[in-house]
Amino acid sequence: MRCLLLLALAVPLARAADPAPLDPRGLPGPLVIVGGGKMPADAREAFFALAGKAKAKIVVIPTASASADDAKEAESFLKQWKDLEPASVVLLHTRDAKKANDAEFVKPLTEATGVWFSGGDQGKLTAAYRGTLVEKEIRKLHARGGVIGGTSAGAAVMSDTMIAGGKEKATLADGFGFLPGFVVDQHFTNRKREARLQGVIAEHPKRVGFGLDEGTAIVVKGRVARVIGDASLTVCVAKGAGKPAANDEYKAGSLLDLCQLQRAAFNRASSEPFPPAKPPVPEVKKGALMIVGGGGSTPEMWKRFIELSGGPDATIVVIPTAMEDPLAPESGEEKILKRNGAKNVVALHTRDRKEADNPKFSEVLTKAGGVWFSGGRQWRFVDSYEGTLTAKRFHEVLARGGAIGGSSAGASIQSEYMPRGHPLGNTVVAAEGYERGFGFLPGVAVDQHFFARKRTADMTGLMKLYPQYLGIGLDEATAIVVQGHVAEVIGKSKVGFYDTRKKPDGEKDYEEVFPNGKYDLKARKVVKE
Repeated sequence: MRCLLLLALAVPLARAADPAPLDPRGLPGPLVIVGGGKMPADAREAFFALAGKAKAKIVVIPTASASADDAKEAESFLKQWKDLEPASVVLLHTRDAKKANDAEFVKPLTEATGVWFSGGDQGKLTAAYRGTLVEKEIRKLHARGGVIGGTSAGAAVMSDTMIAGGKEKATLADGFGFLPGFVVDQHFTNRKREARLQGVIAEHPKRVGFGLDEGTAIVVKGRVARVIGDASLTVCVAKGAGKPAANDEYKAGSLLDLCQLQRAAFNRASSEPFPPAKPPVPEVKKGALMIVGGGGSTPEMWKRFIELSGGPDATIVVIPTAMEDPLAPESGEEKILKRNGAKNVVALHTRDRKEADNPKFSEVLTKAGGVWFSGGRQWRFVDSYEGTLTAKRFHEVLARGGAIGGSSAGASIQSEYMPRGHPLGNTVVAAEGYERGFGFLPGVAVDQHFFARKRTADMTGLMKLYPQYLGIGLDEATAIVVQGHVAEVIGKSKVGFYDTRKKPDGEKDYEEVFPNGKYDLKARKVVKE
């Protein structure tokens, strides 16, 4: 009892002050988190499937329950899993920390494929197992891809900053942190816990709140959470960056990207949130940019890019990271650059941010004359390189007079504001948390496949949201070459420039510029030759 009291009084927590960013590659193993009440059949089946179905070796930990000490109750904790006929189901329970550190006691965990925490009092779980061999072995299970699940109290302990109790105002303690950076509150609507969770998030704005209703669960695989069950999940994010606090409800079937939610919370809590009210003037002081709208690039573009990079003998580095795994041994961009005369083409790719910070990894950039960003999804560039040494060296290529180029995703990543960055799809134009590009061209928002995919209204909406930016819509097989503050249009179609300071010309709220035309990005007007 004394141990539980000390945990409840441990406020504020060091963990709550500064959560670590999630690894963009996602959690090592899956989670099944249930909000209490009646177990959704989908949740039970999901846990069983993730544990290996008939080959599953499940360990049930009922320690949160007051009745866990009663040997006669053991079967009641195991029955729902035994009914599914896994390879084995074992009950693991103690309130003695010494026993929780006994190698023989924890042996079932060393062979398990899944661990299930039953409901009750989450403080009983952390008091018995935090910092013990039991916790260590559960983490090992998760690291090897095993599933961890729990309901009610077993949901709350998934947080690193755990709600240990309290009605309207939460008392906090350290949980197990299998879902780091998120605070899980259970029995959410049924027990009217909205104010409790919102209060925690308001005090700890870098955290994201998950309010789970009874009969509802989330299944987390990698970085994606799927809502299942009968009711809903409420996602709570604190106010900030000029936005009010968000408490959004998601029904069964909804998908959420954990990294996107956490990045949104981090941005809101930042002392310099993005986007800025007054971005820099669009200008490339040294070097050149080639920004292509996707849908294929013309020979003229490739030859021009090679020339801007220093000619056929220059080292050109291709970044194929926007593409989905597994990557081809040689990307299409590498092949086409070689066909157009480039003699020294090198690919550079990682999804490991630590590797991207290793000087040896990006050493080739210190000698490169050009960098080309592939098509795909621009958020993958952000996840791998944002804030790393590699990203710094991208900018250094430009600063010493080299060239940066890219098509589609490789176009949007070049702008300061990056449209369509949501990891779950490209239809969200302003994806909170994934709005910041690499900023080779400051003060602009670049969209691609623009007229071919009828995206003019999307840019209109974005400009209403962020009128401080100059919007640029690049059509397919069309590019702008930017040197200084002038953009030259080349290719097959046209480019739309959106300036909210100007009144719409008829039905169009943008200016069209065709191949061989130029646009002054600083003065925001067509250049008259």
